[in-house]
Amino acid sequence: MKRRNPPEGGPLIISRRVLNRTLLDRQFLLARTSRAPLDVLRHLVAVQGQEPNWPYVGLWTRIDGFRHEQLEALIHDRAVVRSTAIRRTVHLVCAHDFAWLRPAVEPVVGAALRHSYYAQEIEGVDLDELARTGREVLRGRTLTRGELGRSLGERFPGRHARRLADAVELLEPLVHGPSAGVWGAWRNRSSIEVALAEEWTGVPMAPERRLETMVVRYLAAFGPASVMDVQAWAGVTRLREVVEGLRPRLRVHRDEDGRELFDVPEATLADADLPAPVRFLPAFDNVLLGHRDRTRVISEEDRRRIAPAASGGVPAFLVDGFVGGTWALEDGAVLVSPFRPLADPGAVLAEAERLLPFIGARTARIV
Repeated sequence: MKRRNPPEGGPLIISRRVLNRTLLDRQFLLARTSRAPLDVLRHLVAVQGQEPNWPYVGLWTRIDGFRHEQLEALIHDRAVVRSTAIRRTVHLVCAHDFAWLRPAVEPVVGAALRHSYYAQEIEGVDLDELARTGREVLRGRTLTRGELGRSLGERFPGRHARRLADAVELLEPLVHGPSAGVWGAWRNRSSIEVALAEEWTGVPMAPERRLETMVVRYLAAFGPASVMDVQAWAGVTRLREVVEGLRPRLRVHRDEDGRELFDVPEATLADADLPAPVRFLPAFDNVLLGHRDRTRVISEEDRRRIAPAASGGVPAFLVDGFVGGTWALEDGAVLVSPFRPLADPGAVLAEAERLLPFIGARTARIV
């Protein structure tokens, strides 16, 4: 596999195809890696885990020989936690990374409390007191959200108990119990247990926002990227100053439209002519959500095509490095829906058939 080091000196103009191949290379989508699942999770920073089964598909498509029990073991051993993180959505994160990542994105997580969903139930409530009470209730034990809500309802009578529990989950770093993240469900389970993150992992939460760490880790897995790209991935605004502070330590390039792209200095760029095999991506995969300008992996036309369903998650497949359509699991069949006629439908079906035993499906077909 050919890779090249960027030249010293002035900025390099990077084509969209080089950005595409570099992203796929860093995401282990050009060739499956033999690295351990924990190392892959750490490199990717956070793997979207909004619904239980999708992270497993994301690791299967990246790791050679990946098995369900490998991720389940990491979750049960508390090396990996499931919780709200970047973009205020549920992700799987290495326990040591969660300790700095959650504080880094705290403003966007806490901002949800301004939503009308919470407004009536927390209006007039001292949020510091609510957070303290939540910690007291959870200290030394794991409770379902319903159990947590009932305990909070006793302390704050007249309020919607479940809404109080949800608010505590935004105010305090909590993690979900293992049953929420094990293989077997394509939709969220009805009963999710929560625990105090520090007690669950034994890793103290960082006392400050380590935004520089977040930016550098993002660039290693998703770069070269613009400030707006970092912000779109993290859900955090006002990172321009952070990136400017890092500028002397970063490589600075430009894309074909003249936008500045930042990268870690030790990283290499992939050649534009590297072959990119068919890959099946899970719903919510960060390779599709990790940039403001997503044209390095999906055309604007196709992004708009799937945008109406995006909030519910859209599994997609890559052909020659770019999104070529979507797929779905229905009644034991993988249904492949190309956006346009496929140049090599056999290659797409072959990869779909490799996925079948992993997800418990029987057949695959193009529709």
